[in-house]
Amino acid sequence: MSSDRPATPLLDTLQSPADLKRLSDPQLRQVADELRAETISAVSETGGHLGAGLGVVELTVAIHAVFNTPRDRLVWDVSHQCYPHKILTGRRDRIRTLRQKDGLSGFTKRSESPYDPFGAAHSSTSISAALGFKVAHDLGGTPDPALGDAIAVIGDGSMSAGMAFEAMNNAGHLGKRLFVVLNDNEMSIAPPTGALSSYLSRLYAEAPLHDLKAAAKGALSLLPPPLQDAAHRAKDMLKHSVLGGTMFEELGFNYVGPIDGHDMEQLLAVMRIVHQRAQKPTLIHVITKKGKGYRPAELAADKGHATAKFDVLTGKQKKAPSNAPSYTKVFAEALIKAGEVDDKIVAVTAAMPDGTGLNLFAERFPERCFDVGIAEQHGVTFCGAMAAGGLKPFCTMYSTFLQRGYDQVVHDVALQGLPVRFAIDRAGLVGADGATHAGSFDIGFMTNLPGMVVMAAADEAELVHMVATAAAYDDGPSAFRFPRGEGEGVEMPERGIPLEIGKGRMIQEGARVAILSFGTRLGEVMKASEALRARGITPTVADARFAKPLDRDLILQLAADHEALITIEEGAVGGFGSHVAQLLAEEGVFDSGLKYRSMVLPDSFIDQANPADMYAAAGLNAPDIEAKVLEVLGLGHVGAKRA
Repeated sequence: MSSDRPATPLLDTLQSPADLKRLSDPQLRQVADELRAETISAVSETGGHLGAGLGVVELTVAIHAVFNTPRDRLVWDVSHQCYPHKILTGRRDRIRTLRQKDGLSGFTKRSESPYDPFGAAHSSTSISAALGFKVAHDLGGTPDPALGDAIAVIGDGSMSAGMAFEAMNNAGHLGKRLFVVLNDNEMSIAPPTGALSSYLSRLYAEAPLHDLKAAAKGALSLLPPPLQDAAHRAKDMLKHSVLGGTMFEELGFNYVGPIDGHDMEQLLAVMRIVHQRAQKPTLIHVITKKGKGYRPAELAADKGHATAKFDVLTGKQKKAPSNAPSYTKVFAEALIKAGEVDDKIVAVTAAMPDGTGLNLFAERFPERCFDVGIAEQHGVTFCGAMAAGGLKPFCTMYSTFLQRGYDQVVHDVALQGLPVRFAIDRAGLVGADGATHAGSFDIGFMTNLPGMVVMAAADEAELVHMVATAAAYDDGPSAFRFPRGEGEGVEMPERGIPLEIGKGRMIQEGARVAILSFGTRLGEVMKASEALRARGITPTVADARFAKPLDRDLILQLAADHEALITIEEGAVGGFGSHVAQLLAEEGVFDSGLKYRSMVLPDSFIDQANPADMYAAAGLNAPDIEAKVLEVLGLGHVGAKRA
């Protein structure tokens, strides 16, 4: 072990969670301390989600020490807090490959370990999954009779989403033995918002009354029978008057808590009792602190939620300098400028104010910015009604999270022709977060909707113009997409100028082959063009700007003037290229012998790596584009190379 890594003598002796069962409670406390140090050390080398994992170190040890994983199914909600879990479950030797190419995923992953029974990366799915495992066991889905318990660990932020309550309602109705651990750290990525968060905070404030209630419950059996009924009635009155776990109990759950999630003695005692005695769904309310035990994380506004590589002693992150602004910041600043001249512009995010840049908009216009919590479905419909009411809402979500509100995009926005502006961040492949966070499908699912305008920025300057275009467009819903990371370093306009709807732009005039780009692959197209010119081939290059409505005139002209046409996009099949092909087919262009190719993401999920490597795996980098041009012109792959 490297000399700069923490000393972990007890952790070093553990091969699997089963080894925890031979340890004393004080030794389990020591394991937790060493596990926290090892987690900090590993993430300092890889970057990743830090604060959430630090907050559940003791909880992770307690669950694995009491329950019989992997026979008992432990499901982590979102699972960005699962690094300590991975260290304890036989993956410590690979923990410093987290989120790297060919390394461990930053989330739970079924193919990675039997201790990850269900993959996750989006929120609020754990209770549904745990209940599914419990029903599968009871109905003979597995031949192993030892399989039985299911445990969901869900945060207070994730609990705000409707899916969590749908699952609890079903679980309470079925009445099966099931454990839900509510990890209440008063944080999701941003501080949680809404009535549920306030409810949980009040529960925490009333902790002494819960102690009283627990003591009273134990004393009931000592009373003479005639007095027990009266005592039960008095207890119920107390429960309802001081909140208690009433909401959860009304859903059919036994409620235990709140308990201190960093007190190993208390955690172990409660876990052992519920493990031994529970007969019905049981919710264990655990209070934790995100970033616990690492001062720089505890002091950070987001409690160390996500970090680049960092210095363990100082917490200072090691980020490569960049001369170009991030697309997210460009979007936020453009929206602020639009909001300064149009007071009908409002912005909505679903628990991602910092990630989407809307924290900056909120600072400038606090009354016009809304964080609805982890509730994308509600957020979309909320925007739809605001649009119907005369406002100009920008529904700002990551592509991968917008998927969760797709029914509302269809039914509550598109069907009614409401002018909601969808600002789609993290479009395309995103790097270390991998397939679960890739923005692969929004081009297809948005262009399929009647009346939807769909744009993609080729660079950060184009993004500024697309914000202005969306702000000015009131005839129906619109969407514009942009990737994670820094821009191209192009000259920036002072203010955006609305684009003509459905019109692309010519970038370079050439011959024989035309390349029509949609999105930020344009930079790779231009690199490929330079390589092709060295071969004596100068392609025509155009930026589509719009996938819907298509620039029919531009596309048909490119088809008429060239022997081959290639489209390229950062999305899956069924998107921009498919719509171009439909247009060409309807116009009978293929009858004239046009050679057409569409370069899209492959029909597979691509594991985490840096974005360049992911796009190389997808076949969408400059060498791939060069090779495609040579292929379509019948020049083969001579001299072409893959990145």
